Amino acid sequence: MPAMVEDLFLTDSFLIKGRFANKYHRLTKMLEDNGRQFICIEDAVMYALRSGEVVHTPSVLVNTCEIILAHELVDIAGDMTQRILADNEKSVHIRAFYSGAVQLELAGKVDKGAYEPSCGPGRRFFIMQEPVVRGLNLGKESHLDLLKGLSYAIIQKEKLAYIYDLGV
Repeated sequence: MPAMVEDLFLTDSFLIKGRFANKYHRLTKMLEDNGRQFICIEDAVMYALRSGEVVHTPSVLVNTCEIILAHELVDIAGDMTQRILADNEKSVHIRAFYSGAVQLELAGKVDKGAYEPSCGPGRRFFIMQEPVVRGLNLGKESHLDLLKGLSYAIIQKEKLAYIYDLGV
């Protein structure tokens, strides 16, 4: 029987679909407040970005430092509030580049300076509205199509190497 997919995570190596185990808040808060180095994703399907290999596993532990972006596919925990807060007149368009193993570009709207440590001190993630993901072959593999047309993405600040803030 197919598992319920609630959450989506993109890392250097994998696109992971599954359920954040024991989630009791919205995904953003769970990523920020989780005191552990690893988060457990249940009923995980892992798609290797380079080889295309598909791995089905009852659970996988993911190092939070490896997460480039995340998204709550099923909005059980209320990231709607975060999306509304991020979608305001103070939003600016940015293009952000990750220069790790995957040549990845993210473009979308964010709160002005959301990527800076001073914006939400201690916060490792920020919300990007209407993200456009470039650098992955989104037309080739159907599982990567999940990254097209997301209403928002939760982006890890430390994963970005270059940012063009079009509001500056």
